[in-house]
Amino acid sequence: MQDIIYAAMSAGIESLLEYLSAHVLTCLIPAFFIAGAISALLKKDIILKYFGADAPKWLCYPVAAVSGTLLAVCSCTILPMFAGIERKGAGIGPATAFLFSGPAINLMAIVLTARVLGLDIGIARAIAAVMMAVLIGLIMSFVFPEGKSRCAKGNPSSKDGSVSRTTLLFIGVLIAILLVATSSAISLEPKIAILSALILVAAYTMWRYYTPVEIHAFLGETWWLAKRIFPLLLAGTFVVGVIGYFLPMDLIRRIMGSNSFISCLTASIIGAVLYMPTLLEVPIVGTLFGYSAGVTAPGPALALLLAGPSLSLPNMIVIARVIGPRKAGVYITLVVLISTLIGMIYGALVS
Repeated sequence: MQDIIYAAMSAGIESLLEYLSAHVLTCLIPAFFIAGAISALLKKDIILKYFGADAPKWLCYPVAAVSGTLLAVCSCTILPMFAGIERKGAGIGPATAFLFSGPAINLMAIVLTARVLGLDIGIARAIAAVMMAVLIGLIMSFVFPEGKSRCAKGNPSSKDGSVSRTTLLFIGVLIAILLVATSSAISLEPKIAILSALILVAAYTMWRYYTPVEIHAFLGETWWLAKRIFPLLLAGTFVVGVIGYFLPMDLIRRIMGSNSFISCLTASIIGAVLYMPTLLEVPIVGTLFGYSAGVTAPGPALALLLAGPSLSLPNMIVIARVIGPRKAGVYITLVVLISTLIGMIYGALVS
């Protein structure tokens, strides 16, 4: 018995150490700074104004869909923002597109997926999540017509929602730091030189163009995100490693080892029920469900990555309270079924 416990703990520690050494310095730390800058310096009004009644669908839905890249949130954190948008009069289509995109498309999760699970599935997740957000929003709008758009009041040309060039430059430099740090195409010495230059540019931009209050807000948001997400990520990665030691891989291989409809549907349902905090879905899919070891097929793995972060049991309960059981039921069904379909298509393409 002691040998089993020791082996399980060792598996958890090994999983944690591997995760720390491979991804924290080059991936998570820059991503936390980006999320902090977005949260402190880029106001949510910049996104929400594009939900205005005068905004055309070709603008309203894409903005709602890609807004997840600007929000490092999980399926539960997105709910207050979703409820606020809905109360302000946002149409059910753009609102549900935003609801899905928030946890599904955030920048940290996409980069981490590509870094840990592979570039192919990372790109597939990014493209599929944007497409899903738009498709879900359009279907919800069609099923529950509201006549004239109820998008939140706002004007895309409003000066209040403009973004300063300084903020765009600062966030752009932070994104460049993340991309260079995680790139495997650049050797160590040039990478250090490029990163040093980019960090100096970011530091100078912050010192030269931002007030002490803004700098304090930026660093405060970065620290708040880090202390809120990072400990949970560490604990979750360790637990995933321990559970993975006991997990009956033969059973998972039989259920999720192919790209069939049943395999992808099972993965979507499991993802919809489980609570996957931001970024934790990556080690869950890679280690717990064995994608990194080749146990889970690519189709079910992508289905998990699409349905898992955007839904959970607590999330579904709150959604039903905000928009009603009928609309919530249609939304949840769409997430599960479309995740299944996209998983099957991706699995067929890469097999």
